Amino acid sequence: MKQSFSVGIGGAAGQGIATPGDIFAKIFARHGLHFNAYNAYQSVIRGGHTFLTIRTGPDKIATIDGRLDLLIPLNQDTMDRHLRMLLAGGACLYNADLIQPGSPAAGVQLCPIPVSKLTDISHNKIAQNTLAIGAALSMMGIGFPALESMLEEQFRKKDKAVIAENVSLARAGYDYATQNFKPFAWQLPMMEPRYAVLGGDVAMAMGAVAAGVKFYSAYPMSPATGVLHWMAAHGRKAEIMVRQAEDEISVINMTIGAAHAGVRAMCATSGGGFALMSEGLGLAAQAEIPIVVINCQRGGPSTGLPTKTEQGDLWQSLGAAFGDYPRVIAAPLDIADCFNLIPEIFNIADRFQCPGIVLCDLLLAEGRLSVDPTELDFYPAIDRGELIASSGTGEHEAYQRYKITASGVSPRAIPGVPGYTHTVSSDEHDEDGGLISDRYTNSVKRRAMMEKRMRKVEGIVASVPPPQLRGPANADVTLIGWGSTYGVIDEACELLREAGISANHLPIRWLVPLHGDAILDLLHGARHTIIVENNYSGQFARYLRSETSFVPSGYIRKYDGEPFLPHHIVEAVKDQLAGKTKLSVPAHEIMV
Repeated sequence: MKQSFSVGIGGAAGQGIATPGDIFAKIFARHGLHFNAYNAYQSVIRGGHTFLTIRTGPDKIATIDGRLDLLIPLNQDTMDRHLRMLLAGGACLYNADLIQPGSPAAGVQLCPIPVSKLTDISHNKIAQNTLAIGAALSMMGIGFPALESMLEEQFRKKDKAVIAENVSLARAGYDYATQNFKPFAWQLPMMEPRYAVLGGDVAMAMGAVAAGVKFYSAYPMSPATGVLHWMAAHGRKAEIMVRQAEDEISVINMTIGAAHAGVRAMCATSGGGFALMSEGLGLAAQAEIPIVVINCQRGGPSTGLPTKTEQGDLWQSLGAAFGDYPRVIAAPLDIADCFNLIPEIFNIADRFQCPGIVLCDLLLAEGRLSVDPTELDFYPAIDRGELIASSGTGEHEAYQRYKITASGVSPRAIPGVPGYTHTVSSDEHDEDGGLISDRYTNSVKRRAMMEKRMRKVEGIVASVPPPQLRGPANADVTLIGWGSTYGVIDEACELLREAGISANHLPIRWLVPLHGDAILDLLHGARHTIIVENNYSGQFARYLRSETSFVPSGYIRKYDGEPFLPHHIVEAVKDQLAGKTKLSVPAHEIMV
């Protein structure tokens, strides 16, 4: 089992939960500890319950695990909801003036802080937060200078008096805990390497910079809004034109226009906005204009669960726009992969002049992770494909924008380049871009153009690596997941192996193309296969079956808006292997 330490901070929206979370995350990362953070919150501006969990340790932490070593409740509601999550040896730091403790599990230390004695709470409404941070770091064995420098950084835009006040409060909490509370049995080690603190939205925005994106458009929609925030703050420095449009229809059409003009262009949204973008995706496909669209999935349908996670938009992406056309769809595996995937998918979209779709979700988009900067490719290879950006010096044959080629890829000239005049239309067209209207030649030209475009698929398949199996080849159980389930399945496999059950993991990153034959080869001879995904209907299971006829032994599905925890998967696997669930539809589905 991983050696880790989990902190839970909860309260009402508006109580300042984000700041303690930021401070803990940065201190852990800068002292060589890995961490994973997840914030569960409601879709209300103030008053709704918010609970932030940060799990840290010396080894890589890919997921939270649902257990706590330290609880910091900022109101009574959080105390009542989460006290029983504390493990033996854990502690609860709370404002003794306002919060009444419940009955914790055996071995849990209750740590009341006399906030009114240590500070003037009427003057500083979030003083209890800073006191608790200081007390917590004392109990973890982390020296005060680390906290002092972090507070100076966190409040650097404030007056010096504000910084001094917070440092004083933190010192009071630190000293009070040192004198009155037992330190944790496991003192957090301070390691040598320093990690970056990275969220998925920020990672995708930064990945776009690395990819050479020069235009970004969006309409605010959780959980993709963080990409827009980062772009708005840094776009000018990164030489990216950033536009917030009035709706997602405008967003994708602006993105297509920028891409047609020759720059790499990207937009991001969630499921509802992606639905509005579908017709625009068809235009990009017909006109063979490469764009990248990010869909940060959340619970649906309709407005659904704006602040909760889900993997419910796979079939929406597979069927986005009508008709047949080549596309590429990928789902990042973790937050570092959110960064690295963007340049990769842009290269494919550019080379094959087709739309690229990134299926992220709230778990990654709004989560945070410690990332080794060496895992991020800040200078990726850029492949713009057959892009004609200048007239050159020599003569050339008459330009045909949609020239029929063996690869299906036609030379693409940036509008305005001398000698390369061409027509672009959303209608079916001939090689010159002229609309097909002659009823006697329509069918011949239509077939030729459709076949030309679809010949790109073979090249796209060759450009995308097949998935690889993680873990022992001859395992008792094979867990199959896609996108953000990567980290939690990996840890579940570790826990299963510790329990005497050999397990391996097949993570799927590239959804289109799927590499179905390679998947079947990897699963050939597998003893027990289980598909894990965050949706009700088993969208990936249905997709895999439609492409390969493969039917797994069982399923694990979750659709309550919260992510999987490792023990959810472990318990479900044990039940299935023990035959406690029938292998018949739908009784064999383990609904966590």
